[in-house]
Amino acid sequence: MHIQQSPQSLLSIIIPTLNEAEHLPSLLDDLRNQKNISLEIIVGDGGSSDATRSVAEEYEAVLVSSGQGRGAQMNAAAGQASGDYLLFMHADSRIDDPSLLSDAVRTITLESSEYDRIAGHFRLRFMRSTGRNGMAYRYIEEKSALNRTNTTNGDQGLLLSRGFFKDLGGFDESMPFLEDQRIAETIRSQGKLITLPGYLKTSARRFEAEGFHRRYILMSMMMGLHSVGVNEFFVRAPGLYRAQQDTGTLLLSPFFTLIWRMMFDKWGIGGTIHTFYRLGRYIRQNSWQMFFFIDVWLRPLFGVGRYPCLSFHDRIFAHCTNFRVLDALTGMICFIWFMGVLAPFFWLVDLRERMRQERSA
Repeated sequence: MHIQQSPQSLLSIIIPTLNEAEHLPSLLDDLRNQKNISLEIIVGDGGSSDATRSVAEEYEAVLVSSGQGRGAQMNAAAGQASGDYLLFMHADSRIDDPSLLSDAVRTITLESSEYDRIAGHFRLRFMRSTGRNGMAYRYIEEKSALNRTNTTNGDQGLLLSRGFFKDLGGFDESMPFLEDQRIAETIRSQGKLITLPGYLKTSARRFEAEGFHRRYILMSMMMGLHSVGVNEFFVRAPGLYRAQQDTGTLLLSPFFTLIWRMMFDKWGIGGTIHTFYRLGRYIRQNSWQMFFFIDVWLRPLFGVGRYPCLSFHDRIFAHCTNFRVLDALTGMICFIWFMGVLAPFFWLVDLRERMRQERSA
């Protein structure tokens, strides 16, 4: 099987992989079926021990080896790209529309005539094996169409010109994760990020394997701590992003324990108060998500494409709650909820989960 390539390809597709032999062929088949566009496929592999490399070679994709870490892998692969535009995709993505990429490039090209520094991402649709948590998935899918801070991740793809990518300095390789969030916020601060027509399908495997609510709680913790600059959380949490094939039920108690240790060993009372005050401000600034959730929940009542609660937040609520004292109060509630309620709860349920795993081993 062969994917059309050319030294002068218009679009370079960059796919970071680590043991993705199960999912990569499906994506490469979807790319082969794209119409009205010439593609260059580059696989940035981080040392796969399965048949990933053989799959890439079978499809005649360019294979670039690098150290592990999506940021490092995508930077290495981008260095070999010859396309005018780069599209970074995850290996477990799927494409239904054979015109998706040609439409996307046409859109970004038209927008580039007005904005030089522009990038785009797609909406998401989850590929699920069960019907559980349907409302929560629908909320995430609708949120993926927005262009608000901390709403864009690598599952949505990232399309931009090769020149703009070089100007951005590529992906941040300082940590082996969150490189997608960091480059998205850099684009927002230095240029313009738009939602492209159509959607990408992405696997819900991690949510389903680890437990939807457990994964979402950890994601919330990570985004909050990263946004307020608590990078030692990530430095002191080795293996935080395990290979997806090795995941089981996600145990949250080790992460709560780590936060307690940082509070006692590093932050002290003053540092803890300051950290949760900043977290309170972060939560207040993201309070729009609660209003957006209500809009999605009441979709049958409001209709498609209407967000009255979100509009109320932006026009009224956000302006009426922009006070430091409210940040402090929200930070205190955050501390009580996460460290006084969720932490003890997950210490107990994780203990029961460990006992269950030991019995079944």
